[in-house]
Order: sequence, then C-alpha cells, then structure tokens
Amino acid sequence: MKLLLTSAGIANPSIRAALEELLAKPISQSRALFVAAGMYPFPGGGTRVLEVLRGKSGSPLIDLGWESLGLLEITALTSIRREHWVDDVAASDALLVWGGNVMYLKYWMERSGLADLLPTLEHVVYVGVSAGSIVMTPFNCDAESNVAFAPDDGEVAKDARHGLGLVDFTMWVHVGNPNPIFEDHTLANVQRWASGVTVPTYALDDASAIKVDGHEVEVVSEGQWTLFSPASGGHLEHP
Repeated sequence: MKLLLTSAGIANPSIRAALEELLAKPISQSRALFVAAGMYPFPGGGTRVLEVLRGKSGSPLIDLGWESLGLLEITALTSIRREHWVDDVAASDALLVWGGNVMYLKYWMERSGLADLLPTLEHVVYVGVSAGSIVMTPFNCDAESNVAFAPDDGEVAKDARHGLGLVDFTMWVHVGNPNPIFEDHTLANVQRWASGVTVPTYALDDASAIKVDGHEVEVVSEGQWTLFSPASGGHLEHP
C-alpha cells in the first residue's frame, strides 16, 4: 500500500513532494476521490464538510490542483452496485480521506467494504488527514471522545478503541496545536497513552506526516515529531 498520513493535510512543500513521489506524477495529472464522512457525527458536520469542499478548511487537500476530483460517499455504498464504486476507486490515483470521528469513519469503511478493498489497490495513494490518518492504524487515540457522538444503540461504538490496523504503528496528530480543541494533544499525554498500546506511536505536529510505501515508513516534516516505543512510552526519536 501507498499512504500519506498527515496531521493537517498537504501543509508544506515537503509533504507535497512526498505526495507526488507516491503518485509518481504531478498532482495536476492525478485523479482523486474525496471521503468526507468522518465529519458527519459532529454538530454542524455538514457545514464543516462544505467548508472543506470550498477550500476554507485551513488544511490543504482537495484544493491542490487535481486533474479531476470526485466525492466517494461511503455511507451510501451499501445501497449501490458494488462494481460501480469499486471501479471508480480503482481508476483513481488518490483517495483523500478527511478527518473527524475515527470511530464513525472506521465503521463505514468496514461496512461499505472499502476497508477490505484498500489493501488490494496497489496504485492508489491513500491520503489521510487527522482522523483519516488515525483510522488506518491499530488503535484509536480519540476513542473516548468519539464515543460521545455515537448513537445509543451501540452499533457504531462497539469497537471504538481500534482502527483498521492496516499499518503496524499508531499516531496522535495536531500535537502542539494552540487551538483549544486540541489542548490535550501534548507530548506528555501522547507518552502516557503510548505506554498502553503494543505498537510504536508517532506524535505529529501539523507540519508533519508519515509516508508509507510498501514496507518503507518515513516521517516527512518541516516541524516537530516524536516516536514512542510500544507498550512502554519510551522515547525513541525527536528531531
């Protein structure tokens, strides 16, 4: 698989260069599909999605000059012919997955069949932002807050602690972001949480991303990032 797991989108030239390396061609010659579903559980989620589509999110992703851009509505996929949407995804160069609620995004990626399809898409680059990045990992660092937005029937929240596990590390994003909604995204909190999981944990600021190309994993950053060892919280690296 080819993945670019970002905290805040294609935030700087280094992350953009990493994206084009994975695409093996310019963004202007690449076709993309956009997944916005992670925002739906939040109050005003539809308005937030519209802001993204209008390029007013503050996290560059869909407004990069793609050759073509389409919407993949994963909450609708179970009600349409599978071959129609699968063919669209397979014909794309990039799948752009926005942030929001990791738990909800995972639920619909699994229920729609997209989660099972992703590992077979050798030539499609998966580009995640925030929750769209975390969902690819084995553990959901936002599980506690995500559950607060789940319906009372419990179906969506039944496995909130876990992500899809398509990579062998996990991550926190927006570390050090001064916005009050990210006030708990501190290195101390990441280290505390990392001590309770069984895979390495990356702590990324908004100028950082993780590039995955097959078995090769590389941090791309013009900011700060830290890697904690699994199940100990031990500090491994902090450029």
